[in-house]
Amino acid sequence: MKFFLDTADLDEIKEAASWGAISGVTTNPSLYAKIGGKLSNFEEHIGKICELVDGPVSAETIKMTKDEIVEDARRLSRIAPNVVVKIPTMVEGLAATHQLLQEGIPVNMTLCFSVTQAILAARSGARYISPFVGRFDDISENGLNQLEDVVAAIQNYSFPSVNGEEVEIIAASLRSPNHVAQAALMGADIATVPFNVLKQCVQHPLTDRGLERFLEDWKKVEQA
Repeated sequence: MKFFLDTADLDEIKEAASWGAISGVTTNPSLYAKIGGKLSNFEEHIGKICELVDGPVSAETIKMTKDEIVEDARRLSRIAPNVVVKIPTMVEGLAATHQLLQEGIPVNMTLCFSVTQAILAARSGARYISPFVGRFDDISENGLNQLEDVVAAIQNYSFPSVNGEEVEIIAASLRSPNHVAQAALMGADIATVPFNVLKQCVQHPLTDRGLERFLEDWKKVEQA
């Protein structure tokens, strides 16, 4: 399973990239607003992210009609070769994705919450599909079960996308290392996670305890 970082923060991206741990980045309007981003600097900021990451960078359109989405996608794709256009799972989004497939512009279809949405996204030519986990938990439903169903359904079939590459499932809205682990076990291709969750995936109390003991024992060696 590959890791994408779900952020617009350049410092977080630089840090995670230095670990060799991430294969891409996903962003959205909320994440850009969180860092105090301005509309006038948006394209420049996405360009900076693309320079930091050797992999796809999802930049989300906020347009609502097919023609507007297609035009916005063309604009975003010109920022850098590794830009992937993030489009919500809706009727106009499907139509736009099908058009963009003909133009060779890769799409990450986001806000996916059901198997049927995922299949339609794949049929339309999406390069990536992002089923959300945590938002199901917010309404007291099991997001991991929903993700498992999506992964199983997509893996049942062959859905070529841009350049003939197979569609990949991005497990999104992951809020804990357990979410990440379960997504990996069920076969999700990619986990996109906030920086704090990525750091938590490295940590374990037994690792900390073992390291503390090693250091204590080494002090005895030094004092001997």
